[in-house]
Amino acid sequence: MNISEAVRKVCLSFPEAEQTESHSMANFKVRGKTFATYAINHHGDGRVALWLEAPTGSQALLTRMEPEFYFVPPYVGPKGWLGVELNTGLSWSSIAKRVQEAYEKVAPAALVKDQEGLISLKGKIEDLMPAEKDPLLAPDAQQKILQLGKICNALPETAPARQFGNPVWKAGKKTFVCVHRYDLVLCLQVWVGLAQHSFLVADKRYKIPQYMGHNGWIDLEIEGYADWKEIEGLVLHSYRHFALQRMLKQLDGVA
Repeated sequence: MNISEAVRKVCLSFPEAEQTESHSMANFKVRGKTFATYAINHHGDGRVALWLEAPTGSQALLTRMEPEFYFVPPYVGPKGWLGVELNTGLSWSSIAKRVQEAYEKVAPAALVKDQEGLISLKGKIEDLMPAEKDPLLAPDAQQKILQLGKICNALPETAPARQFGNPVWKAGKKTFVCVHRYDLVLCLQVWVGLAQHSFLVADKRYKIPQYMGHNGWIDLEIEGYADWKEIEGLVLHSYRHFALQRMLKQLDGVA
């Protein structure tokens, strides 16, 4: 059994607990209320973790006393939620107890009374493989990132970087290309301008990204099939938008 399987066994062991998916993360709920979120390498933080509802004061106490196991998670941390690292040596009996506390924080009293006792996991819990922690390490994704790098690096004054755990390329100091996964689908993100949105989204491979779309960015799904001539055109268009004049002169001088 690996960590992901163990998380599901623990979180679904409580009365009426159910699992839903959102933004590539598993959420565990009871009667519509989330008590746990399973976050793997969220925005490149490298953690395999649960974000849990927590009793008042628990977050401050545990993160201070055992920082190797507990942390303040993003977004929900200010509300008192507790982050629990799952592959740094904390016992699964302790993890199950933290999940139980989270469940009891949101579940109706009648369901809390219906619990049959804390689940006990038998056998060794295996850590996740590198590609499970970061899907961008999968062979197909790596091959595409390598090919994209050849295109981007051939342009004047560009350099690879990381942004929120994702590979990006910068023209000078400005990002013009990003590769990321959205709901388990590998995507290329480039700037095309708002005027191009309605035209491009007629092709179902294109999606307007949630946070960057209003600035003229768009996602192209490249999971499996990738048209490299199309991609090269999109990359060049995005580069021209962000590049400085001296960079454009270099580009046009060698074109």
